[in-house]
Amino acid sequence: MSARLGAEPKVTGRAKYAVDHNFPGMVYGYVVLSTVANGVLEAMDVAAAKSAPGVVAVYTPFDSLGLTTTSSPMMGQTWVPLLNRDVDYRGQPIGVVVAETFEQARDASALVAVTYREKPARTSFEEGLPSAEDAPENRGNPPEISVLAPGVESIEDALAASPVVVEATYRTASQNHAAMEPHSAVAVWADGALTVYSGNQGSDMQAVELAGALKLPESAVHAVNPYVGGAFGGKGRTSAPAFLAAGAARVLGRPVKCSLTREQVFTATANRPATVQKVALGANESGTLFAVRHDSWSSTPMDRSFVEPTSHGTSREWYATQNLAISQKMVPLNIPLTTFMRAPGEAPGSFALESAMDELAVALKMDPIELRRRNSSIAPPGIDLQWSSKHLDECYSIGAQRFGWANRSPNGRVDGDWLVGMGTATAMFPALLFPATVEITLNADETAVVSTSGADPGTGLLTVLSAIGSESLDLPPERITPRLGDSRYPSGGLSGGSTATASAGAAIMVAAAGAIDALLALASAPGAPFEGQEVTYADGHVHGADGTASFGELLRAVGRESLSVTGSSGPGEERTKHSFSSFGAQFCEVRVHRLTGEARVSRLLGVFDAGRIINDKLARSQLSGGMIWGVSAALHEGLEIEPDGRLANADLASYLVPVNADIPDIEVQFVEYPDTFNNAVGARGIGEIGVVGVAAAIANAIYNATGVRVRHIPITIEDLLVD
Repeated sequence: MSARLGAEPKVTGRAKYAVDHNFPGMVYGYVVLSTVANGVLEAMDVAAAKSAPGVVAVYTPFDSLGLTTTSSPMMGQTWVPLLNRDVDYRGQPIGVVVAETFEQARDASALVAVTYREKPARTSFEEGLPSAEDAPENRGNPPEISVLAPGVESIEDALAASPVVVEATYRTASQNHAAMEPHSAVAVWADGALTVYSGNQGSDMQAVELAGALKLPESAVHAVNPYVGGAFGGKGRTSAPAFLAAGAARVLGRPVKCSLTREQVFTATANRPATVQKVALGANESGTLFAVRHDSWSSTPMDRSFVEPTSHGTSREWYATQNLAISQKMVPLNIPLTTFMRAPGEAPGSFALESAMDELAVALKMDPIELRRRNSSIAPPGIDLQWSSKHLDECYSIGAQRFGWANRSPNGRVDGDWLVGMGTATAMFPALLFPATVEITLNADETAVVSTSGADPGTGLLTVLSAIGSESLDLPPERITPRLGDSRYPSGGLSGGSTATASAGAAIMVAAAGAIDALLALASAPGAPFEGQEVTYADGHVHGADGTASFGELLRAVGRESLSVTGSSGPGEERTKHSFSSFGAQFCEVRVHRLTGEARVSRLLGVFDAGRIINDKLARSQLSGGMIWGVSAALHEGLEIEPDGRLANADLASYLVPVNADIPDIEVQFVEYPDTFNNAVGARGIGEIGVVGVAAAIANAIYNATGVRVRHIPITIEDLLVD
């Protein structure tokens, strides 16, 4: 396995993240947050704050920074602070104090006196369910979809005709990304142009959004983010600190550093929505699904900017059925913004669907794996496009053998004071592609540079670029220099949606072919070493009738220092011929203490069919990390919103996430079938599928151990304290 590029500077502390950038004359911004959940700002008295030691300026909607609304082609409209006096949730950014030091700015922020015209706040998801609204179109799907067999008039008729029916309601909590690096930015203006250092999942997209908010041409904004300390969807859009730092730096003529505190990250960024899901499954006695109904409700902020597509991300595609009805609704609330979080839709949606499948297996007295095999889809129900490549049955076969599934008892087993159970669940995540452009530069010193604007938020994309560049150019990896995280590089799109390897990798192959063609044309041109000859390329060398020359020798011979070519890729005609997804089978063993109700995950195994694996070490890291997220969702994480809109656990002391002692040894295995229908690289996404199905597998294992069916996450000790 090749070494992970970027690892050494990270572990030695030499890697520079956003707040590590310092400039002469730099000042510090501290964000002021609202203390009510719904209302209008009537006044903000900043006199005391402005007169505090070290304070340079205070900006509010009453003395704004001249920002305006903005958007990007891929992400749509992005929320920009200080545009108006409306307050839609508690913890909303409503001002920024700028001072000579961070401490001075923080202390002065407490002196800002805010007067609100407060309005009643809607903060209860459960109370808002009766007035839910249809969700907007998602992934090209309307909020309601119905597929019925000939002669069947409704999904209710299909369920009524099913010999075996299970129906239940499942709930998942809101979650925060809790990335190690809080959202932050350093902004520097020079000669009418802005350079901003800010961790983000797409530097070129960040530059577009900042240019729009500042009313600048895109060429006047340079976004830099070579290192991103975790993102998971939470840094897909430009953050409030970046907008505020950029605006303040322009007004003050000084560099500005602005960073959220850990507590502020919970409200001043965006979270995963909470969901309620009602699932009904109808089957015959042999376990063949005849009807699937999946109705979902998602919390959403008052701007209705994001909905968790739980039914559309799971039941729309996962199992073959003659009759399918899904719906997606949203409940607008006075809560912080919501957004993508690792496996949006599929992670919480799989908890409901895969728990229901386990309940159906119990009702049928059937092995849960066998039930899933019998209903494996060759294409999404109602869609004629078959999966490009699917080896999910093999994932289950290998996983069952490795995990010892044959030894599983329908009623678990007892080990001293511990009740031990096994659970399983399917994992799927769509194999998406985003448009991406890559530049390849061949240098006269025998090296090559691969550049694209995308980001590496800990996924290892730098290493992947090097590997695919090495393969495509037929050069050793050590002669490839990958470059990321700079908006001046060709647009690499968003490092999200498990798309980066497939999208950027395919673009590398196009650019490499173009670079080789350009090199061969240069080699046989008039006055060149192989003038008029038929030439070929291999192993970094040009071969002609008169001999061989390395590409560096050739460039030097014609007086060139380098040769650069760009290549682009994106979704195309293949999307009209197949459906695309990554697949996996999750296996879990849980131990529940019979006296205390404590649940501990003792074993985890994931077997995944994700096309070609470019780097085994990176892939295992991504998938095991996702599986840890699943443990966290099942047993730890959940934001608690009080009636007044305050987040009761907005810090890492009370917002629970697993620690090392909570996580067992995790096994990851691949069934590797390159999927060249999806892209030329043959790879499909792995970043998000690791979390999918894990929470359900844990809940199913708890049921197997205890006989207690818990239909919400996180599962707590109180849920398992039964007689």
